[in-house]
Amino acid sequence: MATAKIPLSRNNIFAYIKKLAEEYNALNVALPSSDIVCPDELIDLVQKYMKEGVNNVAPLNGVAPLRKQITQRINNEYGSNYNEESEITISTGTIQSIATAINTFIKESDEVIVFEPSIESFIPPIESNGGRARFIGLKAPSFQIEWEEVKKMISTKTRMIILNSPQNPTGRVMTDEDIKSLIKLTNGTNIIIVGNESFEKIVFDTEKHHSFAQYEQLKSRTLIVSDFGPSFRINGWGISYVLGPEKLIKEYVKAQAYNGQSTNTPAQLALAEYLSLFDDNGELSEMYQGKRNYFLRLIKDSEFEFVPCKGTYYQILDYSKISSDPDIEFVERLIKQHGIATIPVSVFQHEKNRKSHLIRICFAKPNDVLDQLAEKLNKVTAMIETV
Repeated sequence: MATAKIPLSRNNIFAYIKKLAEEYNALNVALPSSDIVCPDELIDLVQKYMKEGVNNVAPLNGVAPLRKQITQRINNEYGSNYNEESEITISTGTIQSIATAINTFIKESDEVIVFEPSIESFIPPIESNGGRARFIGLKAPSFQIEWEEVKKMISTKTRMIILNSPQNPTGRVMTDEDIKSLIKLTNGTNIIIVGNESFEKIVFDTEKHHSFAQYEQLKSRTLIVSDFGPSFRINGWGISYVLGPEKLIKEYVKAQAYNGQSTNTPAQLALAEYLSLFDDNGELSEMYQGKRNYFLRLIKDSEFEFVPCKGTYYQILDYSKISSDPDIEFVERLIKQHGIATIPVSVFQHEKNRKSHLIRICFAKPNDVLDQLAEKLNKVTAMIETV
């Protein structure tokens, strides 16, 4: 019998949690999506373009108006100079975008540095291209990058480093010092940086999103991946983009041609027009920060421990005071005994790093849902182990 090229993924835990939540009628804060509705104006624009009959295949690198709007925004916000014709391509979701970057540049014996916890989906394309993932664990509660550890990990085989800021699932935001450390370690190498910036518009408190686009020293080696899903609450549309120097984008688009024919044409045009008309002016961060603060106030007297996330709409909770059970078992108990569906952080970690007692919740919910969630969480005590 033939062996599967890609083994059974831990991402199946998402389907398992969803099914279990439905079975026990649990409040589901596990899914990686926002329940906040997308702007009415954007819906109207999609309908307009669909009715106009703009429903055919888009150019491989995306419609020109959207590429123009994105590069203008990035160049204005970060002082960059990306070319809308040769240094950007529209793609179908961040996971596919990063997988395409891996397929483009990783070959036999190449090594890719991956920080954990992180999305597991990047590992199969690394391995199927003959590469090797090298894992660096980010330690709770701060999830800071230990750059000395990165330095020790880098070798002549290191071809790529994948980074995510603001990071899913930890909510950590990379600092200017982080990126300067990255510049120092990669200077003079052939290492490609893939930076996922999908949550760039959702940053809290005194933190600031430091885009890789701001750093000229990194531009020649960096592919920036971002997604309109978190910003406009359209995760299901699967529209993302990849920015980079012409020499990298040219090679990327060659591989992209074999992964898909087109990304949703009317939605691309609608986003282009929406970007030309509206600017959130920080309102998105303000809204989600308010929800984070509201939720954490509600559970401040619970037995869960937490450090407020600095970005995204995910919050990590530490249940060490409640149970010593592995996180998957703890999550199952939360569903069956307390009617709460969350995600175990181990699903975002390689085997060697799965030591913590952490769960992730999504707080991109209406306040009445957060009220219900907090009420349930506040009732979870150490008694859970004896039930």
